[in-house]
Amino acid sequence: MIDPKLIRTNIEAVNLALAKRGIQLDVAEWASLEARRKDLQSKTEALQAERNAGAKQVGQIKKSGGDASEIMARMGAIGDEIKAAEVALAELQAELEAKLLSIPNMPHESVPEGKDESDNVEVYTWGTPRSFDFEIKDHTDLGEWMGGLEFETATKLTGSRFSVLKGPLARLQRALTQFMLDTHTLKNGYTEAYVPYLVNADSLRGTGQLPKFEEDLFKLQGEKEYYLIPTAEVPVTNFVRDEIIDADRLPLKYAAHTPCFRSEAGSYGRDTRGLIRQHQFDKVEMVQIVKPEDSMQALEELTGHAEGILQALGLPYRKITLCGGDMGFGAAKTYDLEVWVPSQNTYREISSCSNMWDFQARRMKARYRADQKKTEFVHTLNGSGLAVGRTLLAVMENYQRADGSIEIPAVLRPYMGGAEYID
Repeated sequence: MIDPKLIRTNIEAVNLALAKRGIQLDVAEWASLEARRKDLQSKTEALQAERNAGAKQVGQIKKSGGDASEIMARMGAIGDEIKAAEVALAELQAELEAKLLSIPNMPHESVPEGKDESDNVEVYTWGTPRSFDFEIKDHTDLGEWMGGLEFETATKLTGSRFSVLKGPLARLQRALTQFMLDTHTLKNGYTEAYVPYLVNADSLRGTGQLPKFEEDLFKLQGEKEYYLIPTAEVPVTNFVRDEIIDADRLPLKYAAHTPCFRSEAGSYGRDTRGLIRQHQFDKVEMVQIVKPEDSMQALEELTGHAEGILQALGLPYRKITLCGGDMGFGAAKTYDLEVWVPSQNTYREISSCSNMWDFQARRMKARYRADQKKTEFVHTLNGSGLAVGRTLLAVMENYQRADGSIEIPAVLRPYMGGAEYID
């Protein structure tokens, strides 16, 4: 959530920043809402003051033996007026809150201008895509040839955009997950977290998925308002919801492996083949909770940790800075990492690393206190470290051999019983 005080006092600056997203707030509408809020608040406070003064006057009259019935009748009427004013104020504040929750974060000044992914800026590439001296297969053909990747079985069990892994490929996915978690916890300083795969609506409001993106979520039917998590970012970031953290505890760094569930409501017809876009997929997520002055450096660090996984696996990738028009709703700045996919002869997203500034913290009321000073909102960051299924397909395609077998990257062999390849 953007600071509501900033909208009240300097909406022009907010609009200047939001222009990078192609969004403008209606200045007249917000001015009208603010005028109504001030009027109702002033009216309520004036009535409360009149009631307090009347109560004092009644006490004095009764003490002197006088008749206070007229004043008491007026106080009863004032009470009704106060209730009506409070209801009107609460309704207006709810309207303002809903509007505030619908406004995306303001992009950082370093975010490039642009409307969509075509305007994203490449920072650099790492590694050289492999030249094959044989006709390559995509990961779907490789997996089906091995008998370890089954889409028809998954469709029978559930429906489209699901997959079943068996045998060596299932083990390779587990090896990737363990390698990622071990790297982040033993080398990069993250604390491993195991979290619920179901969260309440408050958690999703805190990180920004609700109310705007409910159609992208899977919601359980029943008396409990639970949702399947779209990413571990949701439960992990909400660790600090409604908390005041001692400054000496910061930064907090967590890594969590979870399945992620997304309806892909806006992706009809896109990436229907293979593991690129699934309703259920595994991901290792990194989350950092930091002081405001440290968050931009933390973004570089967190992105570097995701890059370290790709580099250790020897997978060519590129790093791009998202333009304002392509950034996620809550992000102030985002780097995407895109891995080379030989069968598509292009790079595909495998990690998205974002600095959310205090956008989520305001929604969650997550603050920190330095010494005895007043509290401030923390800054939150998150990033994929990495999307496991997409990493699996990248390993399969980049490490395939002419006979259809797949070489196992050296860093994964200890997790695979020392095996050098699978077939």
